[in-house]
Amino acid sequence: EVLLVESGGGLVQPGGSLRLSCKASRFTFPSYDMSWVRQAPGKRPEFISSILALVGTTNYIDSVKGRFTISRDNGANTLYLQMNSLRPEDTAVYYCAARNCMGPGCYLGYKFWGQGTQVTVSS
Repeated sequence: EVLLVESGGGLVQPGGSLRLSCKASRFTFPSYDMSWVRQAPGKRPEFISSILALVGTTNYIDSVKGRFTISRDNGANTLYLQMNSLRPEDTAVYYCAARNCMGPGCYLGYKFWGQGTQVTVSS
């Protein structure tokens, strides 16, 4: 069913930038709400940003607002996260996740996740 594949992570210095991508397939991507979630070692997963299916409304937690930008290209079935002014505390595995609230699958919530991509911010 839903397949999500993240890419674009890597090692960057503090203050640097990365652009993450999430390629979606095997489902109707434009109909799904999408989000980015990250998990640092020993920590619980942390929701950081979302973008809704039709109107494209975005949401960010305060710690990334003004530094990160979520976007989507429905024609390319791809979700993006532009990350600027990176800090060591941004180090984590970053996942994309999907939910469908335009059909009977809404009750599942954000049940569909990718495999994650590692982001390390260090000198």
